[in-house]
Amino acid sequence: MVFMVMNVMKIFKQVLAQPLVALIILLVSLQASAQVKVLDKIVAIVDDDVVLKSELDQRMDAIVAQLTQSGTQMPPEKILEQQVLERLISERLQLTMGYDSGVRISDEELNQAIARIAASNKISVAQYIEQVALQGSSISAMRGEIRNELTIMRVQQGKVMRRIRISEQELDNFLKSEEGRFVTSPDVNIGQILLSISSDSNRKSIDQVVGRADLLFNQIDQGADFRAIAIANSADQSALQGGDLGWRKMAQLPGVFIDAVEKLDIGEVSQPIRSAAGYHLIKLYERRGGEEQLVEQHFARHILIKPNQIRDQKTTINQLNELRKRSIAGEDFAILAKEFSEDPGSALSGGELGWSTPGMFVPEFEQTMGTIAINDISEPFASQFGWHILQVTERRQQDFSSEILRNKAQSMLRQRKYEEELQVWLQEIRDEAFIEIKEAPAS
Repeated sequence: MVFMVMNVMKIFKQVLAQPLVALIILLVSLQASAQVKVLDKIVAIVDDDVVLKSELDQRMDAIVAQLTQSGTQMPPEKILEQQVLERLISERLQLTMGYDSGVRISDEELNQAIARIAASNKISVAQYIEQVALQGSSISAMRGEIRNELTIMRVQQGKVMRRIRISEQELDNFLKSEEGRFVTSPDVNIGQILLSISSDSNRKSIDQVVGRADLLFNQIDQGADFRAIAIANSADQSALQGGDLGWRKMAQLPGVFIDAVEKLDIGEVSQPIRSAAGYHLIKLYERRGGEEQLVEQHFARHILIKPNQIRDQKTTINQLNELRKRSIAGEDFAILAKEFSEDPGSALSGGELGWSTPGMFVPEFEQTMGTIAINDISEPFASQFGWHILQVTERRQQDFSSEILRNKAQSMLRQRKYEEELQVWLQEIRDEAFIEIKEAPAS
């Protein structure tokens, strides 16, 4: 600071010694050198954060390039800038919310996301990175953008999904509706042979068709090729394709077809079926969904101990090994769990977790449950919650067809409500935030 003052005084003394013209020139020169060059500007304040003009310009360039490439008609630039600025403000709010709530995207998650993007474009990761570089963007900037997108996605799912409630009555009503029956019905791959009957056919003509249908059924039952019989005999427009109707939702089929197909095993052909069009022979080639869904369940109990400032990981593992030895030696696992387990949800019930369902527990837990023998006690293993020892006391095969069907329907209803609820939530967080637009976007 002293050095700067001395320099200023020196210049001032030199100025006083100069002629008037030189003085004016020097003052103008000093004024010009004192001007500050503006490198960036704030276009919006968003709570404790800001949106910069450079960010707005960069996003504008990207959007304009996308619209141009897709051939979409460009809106007025001022309107487009306002839209882009609103998007940046919304993103700022969500990123701040994610940071404050501890959302962090690891490098591994980021690399997996980049690999998925490359695969969706049917190129390798190296080729994708090369494309990014050719477009003038740096690799670090690309990774930052994808990391932000993943963070925003996680924030949205966490905040919005918990606002959505699907009641049991709502779920029941959907499953009973025509749409519900359609989307949850199994898929079947079938073929048909149609022997048509005209509307003015007499009894004798109908009997002849019935006899012919029985004859064809017997031929197929004895090994004749269904497709060859269909080509030669079927009156349906699918005849030249061997009668193949392809994959259909069961709910899409005529009622008389549904009754017949439900009773068929894979590869079987129905007895002749009467409809308004005539008589049909239906063959079931494949079926997807709708069958019994057997799931292996485990009845397990565990003891959880968490490392802390006093007890390090090695001490934690040693303590669990000691408890394991005591239980193997004959002490009651449930009593040990009540005394030592740090899982508040299960300790009071002797560490019991009840019957498991797939996806109910973290992968490390499910892997251990699936590999140890009944009544054996596992070696200590780690999960995100701490260190465990685990015992499986029972296993069973349970039919979860109904639960899987309801879960599928519930997932559909949640997804429908998600988009609507997302927009409501985004508006709410914007209304609650302090936002100041510093200047109207310039056209």
